[in-house]
Amino acid sequence: MTNPSKPLTFEQKLQNYARLAVQVGLGIRPGQRVLVQAPVDTAPLARLLVREAYAAGASFVDVRWDDDDVVLARFELAPEGTFDTISKWRVNAETEVAEAGGAVIAIRAANPGLLATVDAARVTAHARALAAYRKPYTAQVMTNRLNWNLISAPIAGWAQVMFPDSSADEAVSKQWDAIFAATRADQPDPVALWHTHLADLKRRRDTLTARQYHALHFSSTATGGQTDLTVGLADRHIWGGGSADTPGGITFTANIPTEEVWTAPHRDRVDGVVVSTKPLSYNGVLVDGIRIRFEGGRVVEATATQGQDALTQMVATDEGSHRLGEVALVPHSSPISRSGLFFFNTLYDENAASHIAIGSAYRFNLTGGIEMSLEDFNAAGGNDSLVHVDWMIGSADMNVDGLNAQGEREAVMRNGEFVI
Repeated sequence: MTNPSKPLTFEQKLQNYARLAVQVGLGIRPGQRVLVQAPVDTAPLARLLVREAYAAGASFVDVRWDDDDVVLARFELAPEGTFDTISKWRVNAETEVAEAGGAVIAIRAANPGLLATVDAARVTAHARALAAYRKPYTAQVMTNRLNWNLISAPIAGWAQVMFPDSSADEAVSKQWDAIFAATRADQPDPVALWHTHLADLKRRRDTLTARQYHALHFSSTATGGQTDLTVGLADRHIWGGGSADTPGGITFTANIPTEEVWTAPHRDRVDGVVVSTKPLSYNGVLVDGIRIRFEGGRVVEATATQGQDALTQMVATDEGSHRLGEVALVPHSSPISRSGLFFFNTLYDENAASHIAIGSAYRFNLTGGIEMSLEDFNAAGGNDSLVHVDWMIGSADMNVDGLNAQGEREAVMRNGEFVI
């Protein structure tokens, strides 16, 4: 047993992290197949995940490797007209595991500026083709048909963006410390801590679901820009947060870390202006200074001080990418926010600030949404798109009010903190 008074070694923290991802993240049921997706630079963690999955009863565990250098070489050197070619076998691996009742875990780690000097049209052509082919699998994810989980791990190119004044080795070490702290893996029993944390998130999401607000109003003057945004909520919406259950009764936690509660906006009831409070890393490009104006649920103006082309291409993906698919509330006092670090990785940064997502909505955020036809889902306020891109709007001066159908207000957050 670990001595709680003695600091954990790196190896113990890494083992904790792998066990947390498998036991709390995936919640593997004995006999399940598991697919691990991992950058080659994160191989030590990926190998631990494989062992933890087998220890939890997995029948077969496979690994699909990714590599930033291979990705960059293609976008720099491949001939024009070839970027809508995708590796179908990579998507097929996910689909095969999902259709077999298996689980998928992905280590998301990439240099956030990897493709900054690449023509955005090339990246968009590939992203659109990949999203279209991957949509059947994405639909299973968006409806919780399988247990899945996202975590992350340091790679040198990303770590040095976070810690630019450090050497590569020092940056990776600092990033590990930040990740272990954000996920509680640096504590003697992170699994027990996570069960308590997930229970707290469940209470918050149940409270908000019971309120059934007609809309949320966001107001803030953070980062020199004025947010004045009213987000209508879908009819009979359900708030999510923390763990979820598959139709077969497997409890899993899709993101580690997670500090948010979220629901589905109404696709036609979003109006006003919203500005970002943190940069967004999207398809290898940093997008900063985002300012978007909505009318009748639709984006009518979208600008950025950095990464304008990437933002324009993202919004233009399809009709659904002109609308919102998620609105999420995160207290400014969340552990990731308190760290004072910007991760350049949405998995972490979205858990430091309230955020919204352009694109597809999760079906389970609407009562009966999983069984609805697309037409009925849209009519209830849901949204469908090839993309789902979260970006951060929360801050220490963000106020959020809940509005009922008559326009009466109730304070939900003041100065970035929950008050209900």
